[in-house]
Amino acid sequence: MRVIREELEAVATDYGDKRLTEIVSSRLDLTREDLIPQEERVVTVSFSGYAKSQPLDTYQAQRRGGVGRSGAPVREEDSIEHLLVANSHHTILCFSNRGRVFWLKVYEIPVASRGAKGRPLVNLLRLEGDERITSLLPVGSFDAERFVFMATSDGTVKKTPLDAFSRPRGNGLIAIDLGEDDHLVGTAITDGSSDVLLFSSGGKAVRFRESEVRAMGRTAHGVRGMRLPAGQRVVSLIVPDDSASHVLTLSANGFGKRTVTADFPRHGRGGQGVIAMQASERNGALVGAIRVLPSDEVMLISDQGTLLRTVVDQISLLSRNTQGVKVMNVRDGETLVGMARIAEAGGPAPAGEDELGDGGSVADPADG
Repeated sequence: MRVIREELEAVATDYGDKRLTEIVSSRLDLTREDLIPQEERVVTVSFSGYAKSQPLDTYQAQRRGGVGRSGAPVREEDSIEHLLVANSHHTILCFSNRGRVFWLKVYEIPVASRGAKGRPLVNLLRLEGDERITSLLPVGSFDAERFVFMATSDGTVKKTPLDAFSRPRGNGLIAIDLGEDDHLVGTAITDGSSDVLLFSSGGKAVRFRESEVRAMGRTAHGVRGMRLPAGQRVVSLIVPDDSASHVLTLSANGFGKRTVTADFPRHGRGGQGVIAMQASERNGALVGAIRVLPSDEVMLISDQGTLLRTVVDQISLLSRNTQGVKVMNVRDGETLVGMARIAEAGGPAPAGEDELGDGGSVADPADG
């Protein structure tokens, strides 16, 4: 011990200097999120439920190259269903058809190349059985002055303050109390003064002020948004604005059309609405409505798994009370069950599309 002491004293004499590192009693608590750089990312979820993210500048660099579409589909038989741009530290609220909500940080979605499939959502979220995600809402801050607006297939609507979803749960939480055989059609983030458009399978649409629906808690059932005749259901939720987007409606027998949003008049909540598309014997039932830009493409899907990708600009712009034009030829016994807007990654999106979670993405084939 004497030898060790003498050697340590010699080292201190020869090399000792003033301490540079300050030792304090407090400590800084770092989390995994603090170590992840903040950057804008493009998040995509495909038809078959694969999710991936990419830095936004990756798409911008490809757009400047001018070679084709930068937002290529994940696979030849698959395509992008949801596309949104969000900060890597933002939270994505993932709503399922069963009325549950899950939380997913953008940085938790794996970064992958354009040609990669990504990771299945079932590996990122605790989904049950045939439960599927129908709407994605990116949230930077849970502002109490904003709301999550929801619509279900039986015509029920509900508005809940956004801050009610500020505490995540790994197993998800009930976002809306659903009745038997009811399912969540779509969601949107609103400011309390927006208009709301609901579309039914009978070809009707009702437009009313969001202020007609009072704010309520997560587990509440909601109020009547649209009155439906027997056998009909709500198929889409849209929050219109003053942009140049159109409403694209699609029928079960493969007919569709674009209509100017202003053609849908505002009436009170709870009515049957006005004709959005004639649900004639030729057309069949209305299966969906989404907002589109003329530069967009859409993917159509049938109950037999047939997919068709087409350009929106080739679909006629018609008034509400019309039958539309043939968009997809269906075989005997085959019907269309849904559609999804395919945006060019990095390109402009109709205000609220995906970012606001319009519910017209793709109808669940199990819903008929």
